[in-house]
Amino acid sequence: MPKLKTKSGVKKRFKLTASGMLKHGVAGKRHRLISHNGKYIRQNRGTTVLSKADTATVKAWAPYGLN
Repeated sequence: MPKLKTKSGVKKRFKLTASGMLKHGVAGKRHRLISHNGKYIRQNRGTTVLSKADTATVKAWAPYGLN
C-alpha cells in the first residue's frame, strides 16, 4: 500500500502543541488594516488554537503528524 501524503497547506499553516492541539495564525492581518480599530488588530496578533471540531479534520490531512 502506498504512503499517504500530507497536504502541503497543512504543513505550512499549522503547528502541533505538546498537548495535541493545533495552533494557527489569525486571518485578516495582511492589508486594509486602516479600516479596523486598534482592538481588532491587537486581538488578532499572534496565533490561536484551532477548535476541537476542526482539529480532527486537519489531523486527518497529516497522517504522520506535524513538526
